[in-house]
Amino acid sequence: MTGGFSRPAWRVLILAVALFALSGCSLLWGPQQAPIVDATIMPVEPASAPVAASAPEPVETEANEPEQPKKPKKPVVKPHKVEPAPPVATPAPPPPPPPPLIVLRTIERKEAHALLDSEVQKPDGKVVGRAVDMTADALGKPREMVVNLQGFLGVGDRKVNFPWGAFRFTPTAKSAPITLNAAAVPTGAAKSNVVQLPLIDATVERANGAKVGRVIDVLIDGNAQPQAVVLDVNGMVSTERRTIAANWSALHFVTRDKELRPLLDLSDAQINATPPYANDKPIRAVSPPPPAPAPTPAPAAASAPAASTAVAVSNARAAR
Repeated sequence: MTGGFSRPAWRVLILAVALFALSGCSLLWGPQQAPIVDATIMPVEPASAPVAASAPEPVETEANEPEQPKKPKKPVVKPHKVEPAPPVATPAPPPPPPPPLIVLRTIERKEAHALLDSEVQKPDGKVVGRAVDMTADALGKPREMVVNLQGFLGVGDRKVNFPWGAFRFTPTAKSAPITLNAAAVPTGAAKSNVVQLPLIDATVERANGAKVGRVIDVLIDGNAQPQAVVLDVNGMVSTERRTIAANWSALHFVTRDKELRPLLDLSDAQINATPPYANDKPIRAVSPPPPAPAPTPAPAAASAPAASTAVAVSNARAAR
């Protein structure tokens, strides 16, 4: 080939221009990222199990003579002063409930019978008269009964006092509820020295002298014991006609001006709260409420010297 460069020289020149162009492109476009190559997972062999250490061989030691055991020392317990415990505050007990206004007791009609105007018969059943009154002593014990012995057609009627023990009472009897013993003897004109009070029409008072009511009847049971008195309280509290029954045990008898007087501590409010007495209904006998019990004192706390003495004794026993 004539003139110019040889063919291999042209090839070298073209290759150099191409390399220069490539290098210029790299400077213009910036550094290229490295190609992403898939990672290859390499298996990891498991670690081998630890080798168990062999037990150390026993070392032979020379036999020594056994030492004598030492005596244990006794623990010394020093008694210490115990401070007294502070007193425990005991809460105050709740206040007692208010007492009831009245106390009522039910008496069935078959258990007691009215005294006034009840027929009195002999043991053979013959009616000889009617009961009109009874007397009681200062202890409230019945003493006599006043019987109106009937005459012929009402002529010759007379009131006779018989000892209370001469009668037998049968509240459930359909005829005469009172039987007079055949051997009964009237008390006569000779009166005993015991002060007695005729109850029918007697005025019942309070302790302060205020009137409560008037006795209009007495209810007697089968054992010849009074159970209640029927009081007419008309005009004492209201203007209406009203009767109530009061327990015989609620009556008290006192001597005033050489006479017995029945007392019953019932206020106007208690009388109003008492159900009325009726012949065809069960008897509801009233009594004043019992006095309120005294409040119980709070239990005293254990004394401090006694507690400290007990602790000192226990410490002394432990020191032994």
